[in-house]
Amino acid sequence: MLDTNVLISILFFPSKKFMQMLQYITQEHQLVLSSFVTDELIAVAEKKFPSKKKVIDKFLTELSYEFVYTPKTFEKGLFEIRDINDYPVLYTAIIENIDIFITGDKDFTDVDIEKPRIMAPSDFIDKYVTH
Repeated sequence: MLDTNVLISILFFPSKKFMQMLQYITQEHQLVLSSFVTDELIAVAEKKFPSKKKVIDKFLTELSYEFVYTPKTFEKGLFEIRDINDYPVLYTAIIENIDIFITGDKDFTDVDIEKPRIMAPSDFIDKYVTH
C-alpha cells in the first residue's frame, strides 16, 4: 500500500527509482490504494497542482491496483501516532491485512506495530527493487 506522499512523488516528481518501484510493485505484487489516500491525493492536487487533475484521473484509471475503503469511523487505540490525521491511513492498512506500507511521512517512523511493515520508499527500493 502506498501513502499519498509517495503517489505525489510518483506523479509530480517522477524519478527513475520511483518508476522502477511502481513497476516492481504492480508486476510482482498487488498494489493497494485506500479511499482515504486517493481522496487526499485529489485534495492535495487540487490545492497545490490544480492544472494536474487530468494527470491524476489518467493515472488512477490506468494503474492496476486493489481499491479498499477507509471507514469513516474506526477503532481507536490500535497504535500511537503523532499526527492523528494519519490514523485512518494506517488503520486501513491494518484492517486490510497489508504486508508493506510505503510512506515518506516521518510520523509513521515511531509507530510500533507488527504488520504492516512500514518502509520509506528508499528502503523499499534498496531492499526489493535494486537488489
